[in-house]
Amino acid sequence: MLPILSRRGLLRHAIAPAMFRPNIVFILVDDLRWDELGCTGHPFASTPNADRLAREGANFANAFTVAPLCSPSRASFLTGQYPRTHGIVDNTDRSAQSHRLRTWPALLRASGYRTAFIGKWHMGNDDSPRPGFDRWVSFRGQGETTNPDLNIDGKTEKSQGYITDILTDHAVSFLREKHARPYCLYLSHKAVHPNITQRNDGSVSGNPSAAEQFIPAQRHRYLYIGKAIPHRPSYAKPPAGKPALQQKIGGLPPLGPQTVTSDQAILNRMRMMKAVDEGLGRMLEALERAGQIDNTMVVLTSDHGYFYGEHGLSAERRLAYEECIRIPLLMRYPRMIRAGERISPFALSVDIAPTMLQATGVRIPPGLEGRPLAPLFEGVPPKWRDSFLVEYTSDSVFPRIRNMGYDAVRGQDWKLIKYRQLQGMDELYDLRRDPYEMNNLMQAPAGRELAARALRRLKELLANPRS
Repeated sequence: MLPILSRRGLLRHAIAPAMFRPNIVFILVDDLRWDELGCTGHPFASTPNADRLAREGANFANAFTVAPLCSPSRASFLTGQYPRTHGIVDNTDRSAQSHRLRTWPALLRASGYRTAFIGKWHMGNDDSPRPGFDRWVSFRGQGETTNPDLNIDGKTEKSQGYITDILTDHAVSFLREKHARPYCLYLSHKAVHPNITQRNDGSVSGNPSAAEQFIPAQRHRYLYIGKAIPHRPSYAKPPAGKPALQQKIGGLPPLGPQTVTSDQAILNRMRMMKAVDEGLGRMLEALERAGQIDNTMVVLTSDHGYFYGEHGLSAERRLAYEECIRIPLLMRYPRMIRAGERISPFALSVDIAPTMLQATGVRIPPGLEGRPLAPLFEGVPPKWRDSFLVEYTSDSVFPRIRNMGYDAVRGQDWKLIKYRQLQGMDELYDLRRDPYEMNNLMQAPAGRELAARALRRLKELLANPRS
């Protein structure tokens, strides 16, 4: 059931014992893989400001989205709930539903915070202000990379320039204001998404994997020129043992070397990320000049990953393989987080809402399906999760993965993918021996015991995602 937003309901959870209340700066990048930052191991990505967050705060080595599709993932970050609970299950026009979500920034606002949303909302094509934000800067659907129309506090204005820089300008302006109370800034970038248009039925215009659709700032057009892209062992390999991906789809070539993301597209995405990182640097500088850098929790993450040719995949996203469900997650807040922390236990997108509420002294309402991450800053709690649910509801944007909705469980060293509409095509991986998910054990005698255990765990998680 979709949670309904009401002032009365918000206030019920807005009172907590007196404590220091940090500012919040939450930055969401679109489609950024977990391995595309210097601090997450990329061999040449120039991301010094993201790296600073990791150096002076925490780098979550095993962070995941619970829904690797744009709109459902964004709603999960904001609500702390799975798509099956909050109701935003696909990328179709769910504008009306998204006005009714109970979001953690709205709860903060009800408890006295000043709140701002800047950037890509992308739950429907409606760009009008959502409840819970004092400041609103957004655009319709996917927006435009250059000279975008923006909805600024309910009024449409034409902006000039590059979208990442424009959004950063608005964010920095908000940070430079004189604030009489703590504030929450939620910055949601268009980058590093391709410059396409999404229709109300979820379909898109153009080729979303074409290199020219990934448009960097002019100053970064030649960044990384001549660099060789690192590829994982599953790159360009036809998906042997994956019957769902081996289906013959009319008019489409089989997955393999000819269907991968081009190196030029990958480089352009990385160039787009450079503008995001520069913007992060400007925001950190604004916090320092205001004397608020150590009074502010700064978070950088992504809605989900992207395929760079693993199993022959490209723009499809959505699927439960590591390249799509793993995300970067960096947090800096010296009052709570020691510098240089590398945190290994699972952290999920649904954990953000309860983490932000707990950190700001706002009572966590019932119905959230994530957990506050604060206990991980003191070591691994005795009862932390050792597996979690990932879900995707079939949509019709990519014919290749039509009817491939699934419920999946990711364990410490195994993964089960159970398709909702496809019979006999489920997948099971031993991630310890097969980290690149190239050997499906679902029908193998060696996988029998693991499959039975994984299916039991899936049943438990479907009944209660927090179990």
